Parts: sequence; structure tokens; C-alpha cells
Amino acid sequence: MATLNLQDVVKYVEDNIATFHQKRINALQQLKLAKVLSKKNPYLFKAKFVLTAQDIIKSLTDAFISSQEETIFGDWLEGLAIFVNEKVYNGRKSGIPGIDLEFDLKNIRYIITIKSGPNWGNASAINKLRADFKTAMKTLRTSNSQLNVIAINGCCYGRDNKPDKGDYFKYCGQKFWEFISGDSQLYTKIIEPLGHQAKERNEEFLESYAKTINIFTKEFADNFCKDDGGIDWIKLVRFNSENLSNKAEQ
Repeated sequence: MATLNLQDVVKYVEDNIATFHQKRINALQQLKLAKVLSKKNPYLFKAKFVLTAQDIIKSLTDAFISSQEETIFGDWLEGLAIFVNEKVYNGRKSGIPGIDLEFDLKNIRYIITIKSGPNWGNASAINKLRADFKTAMKTLRTSNSQLNVIAINGCCYGRDNKPDKGDYFKYCGQKFWEFISGDSQLYTKIIEPLGHQAKERNEEFLESYAKTINIFTKEFADNFCKDDGGIDWIKLVRFNSENLSNKAEQ
């Protein structure tokens, strides 16, 4: 085990945080109005008495951005966690499907699936996690039947007060970062470097965001507003929910 040099972490963050910001912008620029309209509930907007195209567009776009950012930043934090573990325990990104990180400590092979936060999946997703761990253990023991393997679901933030899940452990927030680094305070030490160039990068993002809102609002008004400016709710619901196969047969 090596002692983690915080300056290595700071440099990694500063060298790589731009990737997160650029992916945010790319995801926004590639977004299409038809995609977000097809995935959201048009009845909810009517029930909430939403009257303007821009209010609908902002709500749709903001929901998409929030979901995308969680995924993009979760992937970025996974890279940081692997980097940290490599520095301390010579860990490595796993080549086994469903497993993100592997490392050895005191004659134990730890296999880790990294998630952003603790509430990341439903029962079906958790069952898949268990199946992935089981398959990974079988794969590793094929070449070494005596290998002691422990599975970990690591979450970059939050907490879980009952980490023992029977066939795997769930470590969240402070416990996860300490587990992969040996530093009980790493979870607080990484917060400051994450703000590197955040203001400059966010200004660039906000420019793209404003353009997207303007473009989508115009497109929505052209396609889903009546001549008097009111929203054509029937046309919007049909676009979102109409059975196209039945329409094609008519």
C-alpha cells in the first residue's frame, strides 16, 4: 500500500475535468426536440396549467440535462476512483463485464462496481448486479480456485448504514473513498479541485443552453401551437402517444 499524494489527485482532476464539461455541452448540442417530447408526460403539463411553449421546453430540457449530467459525472467519478486506487493499491480497471475496478489487498481480490449514488437502481437492476458479481467470481476462480474474492458496490456519495448485503458489500460516500484510498478524509479533499475552471466552463455551457432553449421554443411553436398562440394539446398528445402501427394500417 502506498500513501496517496493529494497533489496527484488535484492534477488528475485539473487535467480531466474538462472532459466532463465538454460532454455536457456535446449532449446538449446533440439533443433533438422530438426526443425529449417523446419521453415526457404531456398530460402532466396540461394538469399543471402550463401555458407557454418556453415553460414546456425549459422543463423538458432541464429534466434531460439533470439526467445526463448525473450519468456523465458518474462515469467521470468512476475514472477518478480507479486512478486513486491504482496509486494506492495498484488497482486496475476490470475487463470483466459489469465490474469496474479490481485490486488485491491482504490476499483478497476485491471486485467493485461503481455507481454515482446509493439509490441507483430498482430490484431488477440490483439482481443484475448480483448476477454480474457471481459471474465475475466464477471467472476469476477458473484460473485460481483458491482465490478469495469479495464483491463491493461502491457509491461515490451518500451513505448506507447496512453495508452487508449478504453476497456483497455496499460502501457509500466517505466509506467508499476511504476503502479505495486508505484516506478517511479523501471524500472531502476532492471537492475543492472539482471546481477547477467551473465558472469558465459553465459560461460556455449556458451559451449552448440558451441557444437550445431558443431553437426548441421556436420549433415547438411552429409545430404545436395554434394560430392564436395557444398550445395544440391534441396534436402534442398525438405526437407523444399515438399508435403509429394502427395509423399505418388505416
